[in-house]
Amino acid sequence: MTVWVVVSILALILSPLAWLLPSRRMSGRMALRLEARRMGMNMQLAPQTWPHWLPHEPPATCAQYHRARRKGSADTWSYWQTEPGVWLDQWREPCVDERVLEQLKRLPASVYKAEAGTQMIALCWGEREDAAVLQDVAQVLQNLA
Repeated sequence: MTVWVVVSILALILSPLAWLLPSRRMSGRMALRLEARRMGMNMQLAPQTWPHWLPHEPPATCAQYHRARRKGSADTWSYWQTEPGVWLDQWREPCVDERVLEQLKRLPASVYKAEAGTQMIALCWGEREDAAVLQDVAQVLQNLA
């Protein structure tokens, strides 16, 4: 009987430690983010305001992968993916820039938004795919930068 009491007390003491261990999904995301860092991309969790017309509401805080743009890049744009391969701007008009559209079509379906400013290019990504898709994301960011 004393053995069972000791085992129960140890289980009660050690059970909160199990909550500290990351889940498989979280471990996968951490590995993906480290690999992105090795490839020269930066990542931050950024709060986003999404257009009301999106068919599915993306998460309020999204992983934003970004890369610095080359000097002299003055074009700025922002596109949202409503369905796989369909990219619309804030007025729900399709992307007409063939160079940009060609690159955006290479992105996975879980990329919600792509935007370019004068200093950086960024993608809001749901990170649902594996590390193999990360190569495509890195290539698109590099080509559009």
